[in-house]
Amino acid sequence: MSDAPPETMPTDQELVLKVIPMPSDTNANGDIFGGWVMAQVDMAGAVLPARKVGGRMATVAVNEFVFKQPVKVGDLLSFFAVITRVGRTSITVKVQVFAERLHAYGGRVTKVTEAFLTYVAIDEAGRPRPLPPEAYQ
Repeated sequence: MSDAPPETMPTDQELVLKVIPMPSDTNANGDIFGGWVMAQVDMAGAVLPARKVGGRMATVAVNEFVFKQPVKVGDLLSFFAVITRVGRTSITVKVQVFAERLHAYGGRVTKVTEAFLTYVAIDEAGRPRPLPPEAYQ
């Protein structure tokens, strides 16, 4: 266990997803596979833009993705999101992932991942389209 003080989950961001990784999600080291975490972050990051784009959207960029700590089987993961930028056709979101170590360390909370992702509104042909006016509110 680390000597660092326990972290707290953000209160200024929206909780968009909670999930417990299972043994089938592990890599060869016995930790949760990074690709599994990335997929969950992409789904969590899409929640806030989905409310604003008024139709189809796609992930166009993972601007930054940092794995701070390994994720363990049985951790309770909480994904928090906040919109950081709204452009003409795109929305950028910051996602932070916190693990409650339920089976070790007395339920200690630690930030395990932080990412910035950009989603773009698309039309039926898959081309970028302007966001609706209400997306800027």
